[in-house]
Amino acid sequence: MDKKLLFVYNPKAGKAQIRTKLADILDVFARAGYELTVFPTQKRDDARRIVAERSKDYALIVCSGGDGTLDETVTGMMQSGFRTPIGYIPAGSTNDFGGSLALPKKMVKAAETIVEGRNFPCDMGSFNEDVFVYIAAFGLFTDVSYETGQDMKNVLGHMAYILEGMKRLPAIKSCAMRVSYEDKIIVDDFIFGMITNSVSVGGFKNITGKNVKLDDGVFEVTLIKKPKNPMELNNIMISLLNRDIDTKSMYCFRTAELALESAEPVAWTLDGENGGSHKSVRIRNLHQAVEIRVK
Repeated sequence: MDKKLLFVYNPKAGKAQIRTKLADILDVFARAGYELTVFPTQKRDDARRIVAERSKDYALIVCSGGDGTLDETVTGMMQSGFRTPIGYIPAGSTNDFGGSLALPKKMVKAAETIVEGRNFPCDMGSFNEDVFVYIAAFGLFTDVSYETGQDMKNVLGHMAYILEGMKRLPAIKSCAMRVSYEDKIIVDDFIFGMITNSVSVGGFKNITGKNVKLDDGVFEVTLIKKPKNPMELNNIMISLLNRDIDTKSMYCFRTAELALESAEPVAWTLDGENGGSHKSVRIRNLHQAVEIRVK
């Protein structure tokens, strides 16, 4: 009997380029001997639902879309209670995680990698009762991704995020937080924080740190303190983009688990999607929790 493959894709992701590549992608899977079930998502949470409800008979789950589609696919996988290798065909505006895995940018090539490649046991993240793939973040710019319309993302790409973010600069707010990890405690005011397992964020490479590994069981954590004036904010941004760490303005460390607490609810984003507002958050690294097909 043919191997079964579930293919879930977001037809609107990126510039909807999958519409012209879909037949070629399916042909790659069919020639590899897979019996295909194809599901185009219609709304948010569709990918999570269909993957969580899938049959155990599927030998491979493939998703195509942006990082949000991958997040939903992984979340559905974790909620289902059993594991199946995941293939990912990046098709979003930024595709941070696809770049971190060195997946081909051409969609048909990415499909070929899925059928010819190997399984890579990759770390995932636990965020209270939720799951994320490569980033949990709060503060400055973190609402940009899920408030930026799909049409604007398609036309402007990375610039859409930057333009939306610049609108928010005059209204910067800080979050008073208590952060605990291992045997350390940090109490400070932050304008931005990210817990990552990725080489790039928002299309900017190396912003998360140097020598980042996706299967080492730890996250890279960056917490930026509240600046005293606009010039200091500018210097912080330059330091972050160059990964020239200014210890006076930010904390940077690696850890497998941390807790963050605040008096007021803080809005979070998980893989570029709305993660809700929380006063208390516990984040854990799920070491090599999911197998993803790579070259």
